[in-house]
Amino acid sequence: MTDQVADHPPLKGGKARWLTGGRLFWLILLAVTWAASTWSFALYKALDARWIVRFPKAYQISVDDWLSDFTKWLVEDLSFGWFTFRDVTRFIASLIEAPYDLVRSLLLDGFAKGQGQQAVEIVPALSWIAIIFVFVALAKYARGWKLAALVGTCFAYLAIFGQWDSAMVTLASVLIAVPIGAVGGLLLGIAAYRSAQMERLMRPVLDLMQTVPVFAYLVPILVLFGFGPVAALIATVIYAMPPMVRNTTVALQSVPEQLIEAGKMMGCKRRQLMWKVMVPAALPSIMVGVNQVIMLTLNMVIIASMIGAGGLGYDVLTSLRRLDIGGGVEAGFAIVVMAIALDRLSQAFAERQLRPQPDLSLPLPKRYPWVTATIAVIVCATLASLFIPFFRVYPAEQALTTGTIWETTIAWININFFDAIDAVKTFLLTWLLLPVKQFFGGIPWPVGVVVTGLAAGRAGGWRLGLLAAAMMLFIAATGLWNKAMITIYLTSVAVLLASVIGIPLGIWAGQNARANSVIGAIIDTLQTLPSFVYLIPVIMLFRVGDFSALIAIVLYALAPAVRYAAHGIRSIDPELIEAGKVAGCTNWQLLRRIKLPLAAPSLLLGLNQTIMLALSMLVITALVGTRDLGQEVYIALTKANVGKGIVAGLGVAFLAIIADRVVNALARQSRERLGLE
Repeated sequence: MTDQVADHPPLKGGKARWLTGGRLFWLILLAVTWAASTWSFALYKALDARWIVRFPKAYQISVDDWLSDFTKWLVEDLSFGWFTFRDVTRFIASLIEAPYDLVRSLLLDGFAKGQGQQAVEIVPALSWIAIIFVFVALAKYARGWKLAALVGTCFAYLAIFGQWDSAMVTLASVLIAVPIGAVGGLLLGIAAYRSAQMERLMRPVLDLMQTVPVFAYLVPILVLFGFGPVAALIATVIYAMPPMVRNTTVALQSVPEQLIEAGKMMGCKRRQLMWKVMVPAALPSIMVGVNQVIMLTLNMVIIASMIGAGGLGYDVLTSLRRLDIGGGVEAGFAIVVMAIALDRLSQAFAERQLRPQPDLSLPLPKRYPWVTATIAVIVCATLASLFIPFFRVYPAEQALTTGTIWETTIAWININFFDAIDAVKTFLLTWLLLPVKQFFGGIPWPVGVVVTGLAAGRAGGWRLGLLAAAMMLFIAATGLWNKAMITIYLTSVAVLLASVIGIPLGIWAGQNARANSVIGAIIDTLQTLPSFVYLIPVIMLFRVGDFSALIAIVLYALAPAVRYAAHGIRSIDPELIEAGKVAGCTNWQLLRRIKLPLAAPSLLLGLNQTIMLALSMLVITALVGTRDLGQEVYIALTKANVGKGIVAGLGVAFLAIIADRVVNALARQSRERLGLE
């Protein structure tokens, strides 16, 4: 244990050591940036050089116009002889629309002959009781009665609280988008595993898919596929597929070599080896990817409602526009309830152990009793719905509501705590938000490009430095520098507050089991809430503006800071802690000299994820009055301006990529210093 402690000696020398090495570089870089920000306007006045504060308009590149013209050419002019590009998009839309209409008819609308008022119902939709029973049966099959009770309660909530119709529209979207995203991600992940070149080609594409704001690719999808549920489904699949691709590739790479060699020795061909040996062995990890696809799909339902998805997302969106906090929270909570049910169900299937095959000599009803019971309930409930309205739709007059409770709660908080809330808001605006905004807003674009390149180069090498500088130059050359600086200002403050709150909570949770259970439950709740739901109470309490956006971003981005801090503390070798105690360290010294340095790689990874979530939420907070790149994307969506939306989205993506690469490089350096790599 003495040797282990010697590998990580506490720093000596105080301030002299603190100013050595890389810290001096970062201090100088910060000082130069601060000086440039403070004196940029004076320099511009003295030299009469407007280009210092704004990229010359004559040299700006019109990427947005080029992209808009290209999209117009695709839709209106591109032809392949027998068919046009528009015919291709219509064909793709029809392939998705047909199963979606089938599932929606099965769950909600029923099957009818004719259209409009002339339509005659042929077969009714499944009874709400039958649908609940189907999911209860799936949960019982996957894990047991506890999960069945939870899933049944969740779906019963949707009916009892009057959210059933909207929930079934959302469920129809999930049942179509998840299989497409999961199967597509699985096949692409297998291709990336088999070909290193394919993996290299796919990596930047996946990075862009995960970092470009959702609003940005809603714009071209809206133009190509029109307004409606099909366009929303395509956007959802694009948003939800990347984690499945990455998960599949990592899962296949982690299959033991001995198992692969055993398959080859048994004479398996390449396809047989993949589908009969490797995929089954990697199935638990692959199912984690399916779980992520489900969660991302549900997170997308509100955003997709902007282009015609309908369902619970549309209810949340309309409540937000009307500032109807009760209706918004109820619809948002319905999404959370559905997310919990589907999340637990998919996790249960991922962790499900192989069970012995049933006795084939038994008749089918006895061999598969739950399948038989489910079919019987579906048939009986659906037939009963033809004669008894209760079996068809849960009576609206018996539905419960909590809307009044939420509205009363917000009103009570506003009346009793307005002065305290306003004081906190004023303090943070005066001493934190405005100074940081002035700092970033004053940075001249040449200084910003150079400083970003130097910082990235210091962290990850000259290639990363050149890439970061080129991305920042693109932002400046497209006329988005000021918007980008506001984006960085809001993101940096939100990440700072999320880290200041989240890291201590994570450290506490990592050292205390009871705190871990309470904090974990709170974080789980925050993670399952759709991003839009945060905006409703925030607007009601803090009104529209940067401060409201900041609070929503902090709440949304808090989870990774807590989780990674707790994981980092829990993963420390207990022998190192015991050695510190033997050496006479106090609890504070143990934390400062041993635990935090050893947990630094995890803390940096948590910081990375916090930044990614903050940037993704920032685009959504454009609805509450921010003036950043997110607002540019949102305006482009409302005007169906493809070029502007993509360019602004790329601006956000470039900021995310720079932050991701730099923080990962710092985490790698931290692991190397600790001898973990």
